[in-house]
Amino acid sequence: MRSMRMAFRLLLVGLITCAPLSGEAQPSPKPLRVLALGDSLTEGYGVAQSQAYPALLQASLHQAGYPSVQVVNAGIGGSTSASAVSRIRWHLRAKPDLVILALGANDMLRGIPARTCENHLEEALKLLREQKIPALLAGIRVPPNYGAQYRKEFEAIYPRLEKKFRVPRIPFLLEGVAGARDMNQEDGIHPNERGHATIARVVAPYVERWIQNRPRTPEDL
Repeated sequence: MRSMRMAFRLLLVGLITCAPLSGEAQPSPKPLRVLALGDSLTEGYGVAQSQAYPALLQASLHQAGYPSVQVVNAGIGGSTSASAVSRIRWHLRAKPDLVILALGANDMLRGIPARTCENHLEEALKLLREQKIPALLAGIRVPPNYGAQYRKEFEAIYPRLEKKFRVPRIPFLLEGVAGARDMNQEDGIHPNERGHATIARVVAPYVERWIQNRPRTPEDL
């Protein structure tokens, strides 16, 4: 009887030793790096970095229950689609899990031919496909003063690339922001803090959908 009690005690000690403590830190999930590649609309011209849409997007995703997501602001004011490939190559060292490709606004403002812009974006999407990095393509809309023909040609770029590369597309990055005085700075082009908050709300559902549908790997556990 005594030996049985001793064996029970040893078993109990073993279970307590092996069981994780309630306050013990559990391994954190693998960080998910979202690269927001764009121009001044992404960079946050005229607002603090903490108020630019990439930072607000990250905060929104954390609040939605995705604390491991890191959104990197890779916006450069004045950049056109011509810079897309070289900038993606530079950021590959950080191993992004998703790239939000939001370029073309400056191409449009400078009157660059739609075909030229499309070729640049196509090369960027090819590179991401080769690297097996998912992309989220953000489209733009052209103001009426650029002419109906140019507007038609330019706005057709994004749906065509969406179909060709089978990537999700945000129809208009500035949905609810473009043309709204209370959403933009005095220049009427660059979003203010309220505008960036709206952009973050536009983009967030697409990123959440990607997170929910992405294949799981052992690193995620």
